[in-house]
Formats: sequence, structure tokens, C-alpha cells
Amino acid sequence: MSGQGFGVVRPLPGNGLVAYVGGLLLVCDSAESAADDLLEALRETAAAGGDGRALARRAAQVLAANMAGDPTTCAVAGPVGDGVAVLVSGSAAATIGTAAGETRLAGSDSLTWADRLVTSTVERVELSLPGAGSPHPAVRFEGGIVHGGGLIGDLTDQPAASAPAASAAAAQSRPLTSEMPATAFHLEADLIQPPAQQPVERPPYPLADQPPIQPGPPSGPQPAPSAVEQPPYQPPEQPPYLPPQEPAYQPPHEPPFQAPHEPPFQQEPAFHQEAPYQQEQPPPLPEPQQFPSYDEPPPAGNGAGDQQVPQHLGPPDHFDQPAPPLLGPPDHFDQGPPQQEQQQAEHGDRPLVYGVDCKNDHFNDPRVPYCAVCGIALVQRTLVPYKGPRPSLGVLILDDGTALPLESDYLLGRDPERAPEVAGGNARPAKVTSPDGSVSRRHLRVALDGWDVNLVDLGSVNGTQIQPPGDPNFYDIPPNEPVTIAPGTTVRVGVSRTLRFEAHRG
Repeated sequence: MSGQGFGVVRPLPGNGLVAYVGGLLLVCDSAESAADDLLEALRETAAAGGDGRALARRAAQVLAANMAGDPTTCAVAGPVGDGVAVLVSGSAAATIGTAAGETRLAGSDSLTWADRLVTSTVERVELSLPGAGSPHPAVRFEGGIVHGGGLIGDLTDQPAASAPAASAAAAQSRPLTSEMPATAFHLEADLIQPPAQQPVERPPYPLADQPPIQPGPPSGPQPAPSAVEQPPYQPPEQPPYLPPQEPAYQPPHEPPFQAPHEPPFQQEPAFHQEAPYQQEQPPPLPEPQQFPSYDEPPPAGNGAGDQQVPQHLGPPDHFDQPAPPLLGPPDHFDQGPPQQEQQQAEHGDRPLVYGVDCKNDHFNDPRVPYCAVCGIALVQRTLVPYKGPRPSLGVLILDDGTALPLESDYLLGRDPERAPEVAGGNARPAKVTSPDGSVSRRHLRVALDGWDVNLVDLGSVNGTQIQPPGDPNFYDIPPNEPVTIAPGTTVRVGVSRTLRFEAHRG
């Protein structure tokens, strides 16, 4: 996209200012006090050969210097590789169309401005001001600064180019390779074509004044002549192939059948009849005793004929025995929660990870050779990993002295409180601002995965860079991909803000 700009650019009717210079787009309200500064930033960025990321940085600096009143209404866009960098402020809006869908940005959704780096292959970019009309299909904007309400760049409708211009553009857009030698002239192997061989036409018959054409010796190296001519090789004659003959089937030899020897039959003795079976009669049951009711007193006697119940007789014996104890819940109800749930309840929201203990009972990453707390050596073959609550993995120290303990995920940016990761409870907000406006609203996420500390750039315009420990250089990290960092790594957020990862804990 960087070699083609924005394809066919069409202006939208309106009362603002629209500009298309050096493949960079700008729309702004003509009544804004910062309009001249924005146009000057566009001209300087295009003259220096900057891309969309450089234009967004310059625009953010102009907006940061004019934040006394209401936000400035403007929008800028420029190519970055196959993607595009976009910044919108105030009442302006932007729509970026890709094969995967559309991304919309509105300056009214942010307290300052909104920016985004779209890394997918872009097909359409639209920047618009309030009240912008529809573009005319026959109008094309070749470049410059005119009145209008917005711009539409359609990359699916590329303008036709002449053959020399197309070949020159293809030669310039061809990437250089690391194998190219340091010479002034170089052709890659896939561009070198062998010269076409012209076929030699021979007449089907010899001409009258020319001798007949004799076949010449064969081309290529010839074998040395042999002193003794040998007859041509004759392969030895082989008899025709005959499949192997299997022997005829013969059943195995078995001895003749002999009947088993049985003893002579003997008649059984006569049946002895036993006496008829008589069932034993059980002894007669004693008559049940009559006991008075347990709830009612015995009836009072009315005479000599009334039977009196002796006072020493009480209820049956089974009434005197205590009742069996009540059955409680099963045994598994009496037990406490499982070990993992019990540890989770004791340590709150701290996740459980596999680790090992040193001799001083410090929980450590099983991959490290020394304890991170006391420094004692960990002999791996004598340690048994188990699952326990993860301790703090260290601290992030910002350049202003702010310390962020690495006990959970963080989201760093200019306005992190309104990010969906923070609203959903998946990360803590860490507000990081810069005077040059190079920190995005959602810039960087610090994600903890087991014992690792990962950085994920959330598609910020100015990107995120890391400096590994002992390395003097900074390296860009790809957007939307986790990158694991080691203790001692310095992280640059935007252009001017830095932080450092320290793993000491205690």
C-alpha cells in the first residue's frame, strides 16, 4: 500500500479543508485555529518521506499544544506497510475497510483523540467531517488542498499507469534481500532468463550445388576409444519364470479309533424306602401379657372382680432402651473442600501454578536454577513440583517512579479506565500519558501467563519497543502478539515514556 498511496481519492462535499499530499490524507474544520499547524505538519511529513505513523505523531503534537478549549475537529491517515495509521479528534470520524470487515473511529468517543494502527490489508479509507456529502463518481482528487467535507481513498479502483511508470514502480517496490552483494549492478536469479535458442531450419533435400548434409559427431564429451573393440552387451538368457509348486495336501496320520474301556454293568441295590417325613410342631406360644397403655393411666377398680395390674410391671423392655442415634450426612459432606479449592479460598484470586520449594520454603518457577528470594541453588532432580498460589512475579517501575506489582494483568494507556479489558475485570488500569501525545488510549497490555510476563501491543499508532538486558538497541514488537520479556528488560511506550521489569521479590 505504501507504494500505491490510497488508490483513487475522491473528495466529499462540505465546508472544511481536505488535503492529499505525498500519499497522506488530512481533513479538518476550516474555522479551527490549529488548521494551519495541521497543514504545515502534513507538508513537512510528506517532504521528509514520512508514513502514516509519522503523520499521526505530528498531528498529536499539534493537538496537544491546542488543548486549551474544545478538542480540534480533524482526522489524518497514512499508509504503514500494507496497513494504515489513523488519528481522529473532535467531531471527525474515520472508517477503514479491510477484507475482514470495517473499523470505525470517532473523536467524540475519546477525551482527547483516538488513534489506531490497522495492520490488515486495507481496501478503503474514509475521513469525514460533520455534514459531509456523498462523493461524485466522476470526480477524482489528484492532490493538493481544497474545500470539502472529507476524503475517500479506494484501493480497489487503482488508476491506470503507463508501462514505463508501472515497471519503475515495480522495481522500486521490490524488497531488497540480505543476500544481495554490495555491487552497483545486481540481477536476482529469478529475473535472469536464458537466451532463446533459434531453431536451425534445414531443407528436406540437398541443394544442387551443395554436397549433401552429413550428420556431424555428437555433441558433448565422448568416451576414449578402446584399443580392442568389444561386442555389444548381451544380457544373459534366463529361463522363464515358473511359480513354485506346492506339495499336495496330505492329512496328518492319526491312530485308529478305540472305544474307551468301561467296567461291566452292575445292577444297583433295591430302593430302600424311608419313613415318611413328619414336620416337627413348634412349642405353643405363651399367651401375650396385657400391659396398660403408655399414655393412659390404668382403669380404677370398681370391685373385687376387677383385675388390677401389678404396679411393679412396666412397659416392655424395648421401650426402656434408648433410640438409635440419628444418621448424619455421608462422609464426603463432612470433609472440607478439595485441596485446590481450599488453597484458592485461602489465597484469594491468586492463580495456582506448578512450582518447587527451595530449602527455605520459597515457592519458585521450576525452570530457574536459583531461588528468586534467597538465591539458594535448586537441585532439580531432588525437587517435586506441586500446584500452589503464584507469588508476585516482580514489579514494573515507570520512569516517574510509579511501581506496578506484577500480581495481575495491567492495561497501560492514555485513557485505560474505559477499555473493555478493565471494564470486564480482566486487567487493572495504569494511566500513562506523554506531553507529545504518542501514547494511545489503549496502548499496551501486560499479561501474566504462568511464570511468564508477556507484552501485547494493542495496535497503537506509535508502537511499543523493548530493550533486552545487556543490549543497547530497542526493537519493535509486533502488534496484537504476545512477547515474553526477561527481568531487566526496558520497555518504551510510544516515543518518550519508558518502564523497567524487575523480578526481585521478598
